[in-house]
Amino acid sequence: MGRMTLHLCAYLEASAAGFGTRTAVVDPAGWSLSYAELNAQADAMAAFLAARGVKPGDRVGLALPKCVPSVVSLFGIMKAGAAYVPVDASAPIERGRTILGDCGVRAAIVDRHTLAMAPGSDSERLAAIVLVGDQPEPGLARPECASYEDVVRGPSTQFAIPRRDSALAYILYTSGSTGIPKGVMLTHRNAASFVDWCSSAFAPSEHDRFSSHAPFHFDLSILDIYVALKHGASLHLISEDLGKNPKELAKFIADRRLTVWYSTPSILTLLYQFGKVESYDHTSLRIVNFAGEVFPVKHLREVKRRWPKPVYYNLYGPTETNVCTFARIPDAVPEDRDVPYPIGFACAHCEPLVLDDDGREVADGEEGLLWIAGDSVFQGYWNRPVENAKAFLDRGGRRWYNTGDVVRFDKADGFIYAGRRDRMVKRRGYRIELGEIERALYRHPHVREAAVVSVPDADGVRIVAFLSCAEDVPRPSIIELKTFCSQHLPGYMSPDRFDIRDRLPRTSTDKVDYQALTHAAR
Repeated sequence: MGRMTLHLCAYLEASAAGFGTRTAVVDPAGWSLSYAELNAQADAMAAFLAARGVKPGDRVGLALPKCVPSVVSLFGIMKAGAAYVPVDASAPIERGRTILGDCGVRAAIVDRHTLAMAPGSDSERLAAIVLVGDQPEPGLARPECASYEDVVRGPSTQFAIPRRDSALAYILYTSGSTGIPKGVMLTHRNAASFVDWCSSAFAPSEHDRFSSHAPFHFDLSILDIYVALKHGASLHLISEDLGKNPKELAKFIADRRLTVWYSTPSILTLLYQFGKVESYDHTSLRIVNFAGEVFPVKHLREVKRRWPKPVYYNLYGPTETNVCTFARIPDAVPEDRDVPYPIGFACAHCEPLVLDDDGREVADGEEGLLWIAGDSVFQGYWNRPVENAKAFLDRGGRRWYNTGDVVRFDKADGFIYAGRRDRMVKRRGYRIELGEIERALYRHPHVREAAVVSVPDADGVRIVAFLSCAEDVPRPSIIELKTFCSQHLPGYMSPDRFDIRDRLPRTSTDKVDYQALTHAAR
């Protein structure tokens, strides 16, 4: 892989020097910046933040829809020596305020709709607000505000701030299983170890055109942004509305002649089901990466039928490690296969360890918890000492992170994902992995989506299956579903209740919203 670059801004600066006139980033409407322009505007943003009092180690909030200014802001924040904290611009205002308040942001970059997420004017820490686009409603203006347009037109001389690979680059907030946001702290070394691995695995070049489907508060965005910009490729931003409109998205992929795609499996499934992808020329695609959730084999098979040319990779890893294992999907998915593909072998920048509940290594083929060590492992959760103590293990002079995922190792296929420890329940004395019930339900020809949750019950635990079905077929009856489950699952694993909906709820990162479903099941 060569010598690792240890600061994310160095990727942009090297590309600006080598590919200055090439297009760096393009938004859905066609607004673009060259590498030279992007780098200069990021320098101007950094100079402004530093002049307003933002110092190395500070945090700066980013509450914008995905747009060219948001990419400028990421690099401007990091060039100032600070860490960016992206929040979902479409989330409730109170959630954004909670996140930005939790990590004590020194500045915030917002638009008129997200201005209320910034800490109040009485905050002693708040040094500046950069406002992108139109002014807020009368009476809502803030004295700390500066216009984004004025900021990026300012002096763009790069100033000498010492760069440490151990410095925080960004904090990504994730709800986890509790619903309370917690900040995952990642350094430049953490991110660069992954980006440089991607360089080796995917061989990107300045001729590539990367999709940017994931929102910036989702860890999938790290590959999109930094791998593309490291290699002088173009980054094509996909807005939230476009990203969830399969017909427009299929057209966008063809019009932009994208070469590298990365998203959750659910988006790829929507594309083949509703995007009429056979009507477009998508032969420019050379790599299709997916991550974030299990890809039901029947949907993966159909995507590959419509897009046979690209190489497909299953990328696995929690936000805390980014991608730590990967598997190349075979060119042909057998018709009789109904088991999801493995998550594969550890990436070169990670080291895996599989332990039982007593901390002993398990033999190949046996199930255990997956622990990860290496440069990509995060520094800890922001201001969560109790959770940090539980998350890490010191062993053999190394620091290991508990992913919470149960796996088993096969010498031929690598790691096989068996489920999450927090999605395993006990019923009638049996241990049940809820994901196994989901996989069985996906075998039903009419089931498009399946999500299974458990809730406390007077008899111990109640299992509820939420389903959506293909639009051109009748919904199966409850009796039919119970009969189907009796043919594919042991009796103790059969759901107690079925709830059929048009669509299952999704989080802002396009994963099934299990918290909402658990609430609905109670």
